[in-house]
Amino acid sequence: MNDHSPVDQNPTAPAPASSTSTKAGAGVVPQFQAPPPSRRRRRYAVAGTGHRAGMYVAALTGEHADVGEIVAWLDPNPGRIDYYDAQVGDALGLGGPAGLPRHVPDDLEKMVAEHRVDTVIVTSVDRTHADLVDRALRAGAGVVVEKPLTIDVDGCRRITGAVADTGGDVVMTFNYRYAPRNSTLRQVIASGAIGEVTGVHFEWALDTVHGADYFRRWHRDKTNSGGLLVHKSSHHFDLVNWWLADDPVKVYASGALRFYGDENAAARGMGERPERGTGVQGDPYALDLRADPRLEALYLQAEHHDGYRRDQDPFAPGVTIEDNLAVLVDYRRGATLTYSLNAHSPWEGYRVTVNGTAGRAELQVVERGSIELGQDGDVAVDPSATPEGATRDLLRPARDQLIVQRHWRRAEEVPIPDGIGGHGGGDAILLKEVFRRDLRIGDDPLGRAAGHLDGLRAVAVGIAANRSLETGSPVLVEELALGADLAVVRPPK
Repeated sequence: MNDHSPVDQNPTAPAPASSTSTKAGAGVVPQFQAPPPSRRRRRYAVAGTGHRAGMYVAALTGEHADVGEIVAWLDPNPGRIDYYDAQVGDALGLGGPAGLPRHVPDDLEKMVAEHRVDTVIVTSVDRTHADLVDRALRAGAGVVVEKPLTIDVDGCRRITGAVADTGGDVVMTFNYRYAPRNSTLRQVIASGAIGEVTGVHFEWALDTVHGADYFRRWHRDKTNSGGLLVHKSSHHFDLVNWWLADDPVKVYASGALRFYGDENAAARGMGERPERGTGVQGDPYALDLRADPRLEALYLQAEHHDGYRRDQDPFAPGVTIEDNLAVLVDYRRGATLTYSLNAHSPWEGYRVTVNGTAGRAELQVVERGSIELGQDGDVAVDPSATPEGATRDLLRPARDQLIVQRHWRRAEEVPIPDGIGGHGGGDAILLKEVFRRDLRIGDDPLGRAAGHLDGLRAVAVGIAANRSLETGSPVLVEELALGADLAVVRPPK
């Protein structure tokens, strides 16, 4: 069961070469037993029917249809529900929409009760996560929630309170943990090859296609997303927490909006900007929703229901998030993280350096080596988005490389196996864990599965960093009082 078709990812994100593989490397995919005849299919409701929901809809109408089914939708926008309901109907061979029950957010408890929902999959706007997770747990359902777990202190306390009161199950979908390049680094650190970790440097570069996209959509408003420190960087902070098997205790941050937004555009003399991208030609920052059938159906054809525009100009007024960020984090066992994020880089990828008492590990990932413009001024097809085109950028080819060098020795390259699906080959593996975890054969030595405490540790860094941006001072995580003990208990060696 190692053959898979690639799982869809955000259309503005790069598609790394590892995402195009249909056969995973040895040992990458956990083993699962076949579901016994007595195991009924779990009943899922999808809360939030934007683009990210597509990954779960495809999974439950495809590879994992034997263990789960979608029984209801929850979204205030009926147009987006229409899109996915049609997909389910097509998958079931109905010759039309599935006609699944649809509910607005206020009806969550009614939905869970009426349709005997086992689990609510939360893929809605970040600011709504805490409310939906809390109410789903109290209604008697489990929860699968996209990152970030929530965006602020109140949301953390609400979720921890619901877990404490109900004993309910919360699964965090940290798909980057399942990308082989990241799990291989975890193996290197856990093996002791570089000794005890003393420090990590993590640099993340978002390019002017993918990075700009956070400034077109609802993420541009910090009250919706918590800013990139929460929405995007929670992925990265989770990786560091997981790599180190440790928890953050003190955070300091610096950053600002220095590239996107109307004031920066005016300062650089960019002139009059379009209100939205659809219909605009010759502007590399314009996203035309008509160019992607999914985006056109989910947003352009559905915007009359709620007025939401997915293709706002990234230089339009109203951007309240930062695009240049630097964070310093102290960990309980003594390691220090230096982290930076830039959202207007000419290439996309990341570099991680892990220093230890016995050596050093370096992970470099180039997801998109460059972005080129066509003769019309629009963004051309990225030469590094496909395996056959990845070598065209000779100086920065798309690649994943992990190098380990112990003291007094030469550097060695550690092989990284292939993954399957989006996000560096991690999505399809994550989905197996989400929908078949009760069928897993043996424990995962990498401990990739994540729960609400992992989600808390990840957003704790971003929430503390946001507070540090406001105050100019370091912030102690324990002073946030998020409602749970975040200390990581390491298993005995």
